[in-house]
Amino acid sequence: MTTEQSLLRSVVRGVGSYLPAKTLTNDDLARMVDTSDEWIFQRTGIRERHIAAPGETTSMLGEKAARAALENAGLAPEDIDLIIVGTSTPDWTFPSTATQIQAALGVTHGVAFDLQAVCSGFVFAVATADKFLRSGSHKRALVIGAETFSRIIDWEDRTTCVLFGDGAGAMVLEARPSMGAMDERGVLTTHLRSDGRHRAKLHVDGGPSATQTVGHLRMEGKEVFKFAVGKVTDVVADAFAATGITPEQLNWFVPHQANRRIIDMSAQKLGIAPEKVVATVHLHGNTSAASVPLALSVAVADGRIKKGDLVMLEAVGGGFTWGSALIRW
Repeated sequence: MTTEQSLLRSVVRGVGSYLPAKTLTNDDLARMVDTSDEWIFQRTGIRERHIAAPGETTSMLGEKAARAALENAGLAPEDIDLIIVGTSTPDWTFPSTATQIQAALGVTHGVAFDLQAVCSGFVFAVATADKFLRSGSHKRALVIGAETFSRIIDWEDRTTCVLFGDGAGAMVLEARPSMGAMDERGVLTTHLRSDGRHRAKLHVDGGPSATQTVGHLRMEGKEVFKFAVGKVTDVVADAFAATGITPEQLNWFVPHQANRRIIDMSAQKLGIAPEKVVATVHLHGNTSAASVPLALSVAVADGRIKKGDLVMLEAVGGGFTWGSALIRW
């Protein structure tokens, strides 16, 4: 590409979210399993989580978050030509949840597909959409993280049922000409990693091919905690190295909302000041692929994240998968 030709960069047009109406508090859980509000909050930072109603599917949550993001962007569904949904709890084995959201939105052109990277799903979807948009093949992308983890939780397992909730978040990205400068708006860099040796530490013990069942989520909590704090900060360091941006220059750090202790320890390890960390885990628990866009939506709505801010997204999920995206908002 010659210097006379402008590059394309994926610019955030809007964000939106949706949480199911039903709230399950720590006190509610204490009436279901041997636990307490104090025990849960001290170890996780979670106060409550939202649970999808009977018949309320992942695509329904995703559609509502998508419509909120479109409204925030000032766009209509027909303006979108790419839909990527990060989810581990699809409505059906197939067709994809993305196609069901596409149909619900009334979009009949472009392409829609799911991406499976568990809790890293939204960050992986942002990175994937960015590649499509920068290639020039598509103009506007709807990137969604949507989950109904309540459907795969063993509600008798107090070590996992206290952690997870349902929800959806969405972002609209638009390809715009750019000269490639770090002070221009858009996705500046993305970094993704995975290591499939760790399946046993965080997995669902069912699946169409292996067991012909849906299964339940199983987790080795201490091992996941150790990995999340000890290993995954490399993708954030890679983003800093790729752009020359320092932790001090960052305006906001928006990590996967799994556990408040993981969030705080990761930020400390990266040299990111506590006041720059967006933490919403107390409001909705771990919503897997939905957690990062849910946190983004809160921080945009309350005025923290503003146009021109440097925002770092980071997530880690089963597999293990992990990734980062640095965005000039």
